[in-house]
Amino acid sequence: MSVLIVGSTALDSIETAKAKHSRLLGGSASHAAVAASFFSPVKLVGVVGDDFPRRYLQLYRRHRIDLQGLQIRPGRTFHWACKYERNMNRRRTLSTELGVFETFAPTLPKAHQTTPFVLLANIAPALQSHVLDQLRRPRFVAADTMDLWLNTALRDLLALLKRLDAFILNDSEAYQLTKEDNLLAAARKIHKLGPKYVVIKTGSHGSFLSGPGGLFLCPAYPLDKVVDPTGAGDTFAGSMIGYLAEARGAIENNIRRAMIYGSVIASFCCEGFGLQRTARLKRSQIERRVKELEKLTRF
Repeated sequence: MSVLIVGSTALDSIETAKAKHSRLLGGSASHAAVAASFFSPVKLVGVVGDDFPRRYLQLYRRHRIDLQGLQIRPGRTFHWACKYERNMNRRRTLSTELGVFETFAPTLPKAHQTTPFVLLANIAPALQSHVLDQLRRPRFVAADTMDLWLNTALRDLLALLKRLDAFILNDSEAYQLTKEDNLLAAARKIHKLGPKYVVIKTGSHGSFLSGPGGLFLCPAYPLDKVVDPTGAGDTFAGSMIGYLAEARGAIENNIRRAMIYGSVIASFCCEGFGLQRTARLKRSQIERRVKELEKLTRF
């Protein structure tokens, strides 16, 4: 089955202690769409300016990503610049230029409105709800978020949560939303807000699932070197939704393995700047690392 991914499409300038790269393909929708494309046909909805490099459009197409919903408008593409500290766990934003993204209103082509699997990648919750208003009875809807929306658009986010099957956020955002340090207690509170499945990302420690079938601790694939973690969370979410769309049977039977694939592809993302590593992946490399992770966690 196909996947609809709506979010930001951006140009990222990233600096670490060892290197610096400018105007890389980035944004929540870009990372998620490329990751999902390893499993299922992807329909991408976003906006870019007329300065958006043609080579990035070609990258999308190489991954067979449907670009009917990608708006190309006069103006500048959303540009974000950051600098990581030496340990890669902290970064600071150097600049944010919204460009055409500032007035982005997602409009779904008619062919996209019946897509069964939907990922509302990290954009304003009002825009995520606007997308849901255009859909016709999707089978499974997941959404990601960030601390900015918890600070500035909490009411919109709470309204959105009532409409979701799965909510994806990181541990600090879970605390911010629920005021619970304990992940289990936080997940229980989030369930009461609407979502059947709650996935809490814990960075290099992996992720945590709470759902109808109980709890699941998904490990992170261990890396001895992290080049750039930008987009790893979006890659994780995109891989999850892509795998669920490919797998047969009930969501409950597949969501744990979907998280494992998300963990593995996110690890590849961290091994290169931007999408440089993820875009070159082959399915065989993904499957090999999944088997390695299974061996590491079996007892």
